Amino acid sequence: MLAHPAFQFVLFITLVLTPVLVISSSAASVKDPDLVVQDVQRSMNASRRNLGYLSCGTGNPIDDCWRCDPDWENNRQRLADCGIGFGKDATGGRNGRIYVVTDAGDDDAVNPKPGTLRHAVIQDEPLWIIFKRDMVIQLRQELVMNSHKTIDGRGASVHISGGPCITIHYATNIIIHGIHIHDCKQGGNGNIRDSPEHSGYWTVSDGDGISIFGGQHVWVDHCSLSNCHDGLIDAIHGSTAITISNNYFTNHDKVMLLGHSDYYTQDKNMQVTIAFNHFGEGLVQRMPRCRHGYFHVVNNDYTHWEMYAVGGSAAPTINSQGNRFLAPNENFRKEVTKHEDAPESEWQHWNWRSEGDLMLNGAYFRESGAAGASSTNYARASSLSARPSSLVGSITVAAGALTCRGGSRC
Repeated sequence: MLAHPAFQFVLFITLVLTPVLVISSSAASVKDPDLVVQDVQRSMNASRRNLGYLSCGTGNPIDDCWRCDPDWENNRQRLADCGIGFGKDATGGRNGRIYVVTDAGDDDAVNPKPGTLRHAVIQDEPLWIIFKRDMVIQLRQELVMNSHKTIDGRGASVHISGGPCITIHYATNIIIHGIHIHDCKQGGNGNIRDSPEHSGYWTVSDGDGISIFGGQHVWVDHCSLSNCHDGLIDAIHGSTAITISNNYFTNHDKVMLLGHSDYYTQDKNMQVTIAFNHFGEGLVQRMPRCRHGYFHVVNNDYTHWEMYAVGGSAAPTINSQGNRFLAPNENFRKEVTKHEDAPESEWQHWNWRSEGDLMLNGAYFRESGAAGASSTNYARASSLSARPSSLVGSITVAAGALTCRGGSRC
């Protein structure tokens, strides 16, 4: 049932004026909390000045930044200004030219044809990549991206499916938005071009939907991901400054791995924001599974898991705020968390907290770390202010790839 218009407007005012706290995506912790508070106040005042009566605002700060614009198709690169969290500085192809993908083919991973997605993503210059029409792209090898690229699926229904999928390998400033990524397979044992000047031999890949290997400043937003060979999104080998937002995850076992191994200590500086996603039907575990670094899990909707939702090993810091966790009916699956590969005498010292989470159907979060630890313990795992968990349903209702057509609001 739709709320009364007056209530909708009051709700919008409340949501839009909720401050967004952003911590630097660098490895350094916040040194002066008072300066952060001042920045929040400035943001609130700016929001008040720009507030329009009966705006289309939803309370989702990313969507409210660009979706109200009926001319979004001609203002595509505005999206790069709408990021939040640790990946907020990912510029993608902002200020670069628009590259239109006209050919869904992928005949040659070493000499890709102009007009294909592979030809677009390997270029050295910043590019904002869009699609001329609906298409299904079945890649022959991993799509190895060069830095400063945006893949923007708005205005078309774009599926990357049935072959190897996306790899961000020591690349920076990547935005992936509005793509369906599913049924990804392993690739490799062949040559792949990753820039106009270089191609090389790649061994067998894991078969992830999106693999981030040594990547920085990466933002994955409004994608629909399901049923891949390994992970849906994995970030390893020193990757950091990542935001995973507004995505819809379904029908998969090991959803998200953040951190290469318990012994790969370079991941200690990893910072990842996981916000406004819907973890839906058919999911088993790893939403996410974390190692070593700092992870802000905020305002996500968890409606299905078979083993656990949020877990990890090697003493990661996990800051869970304002999420909605709906436990399975089976009594032995109620726990949200899983402390892995360590005895309780060890994991009881890991900093994991649940703050303002909504626990439904018997769900419970097993916290750990020092009792009564102050918020400063979680500064490096804090990237924005959480909305109340009661609003998660409305914030995440549009998770996944959007149906956008030119000439109207998306």
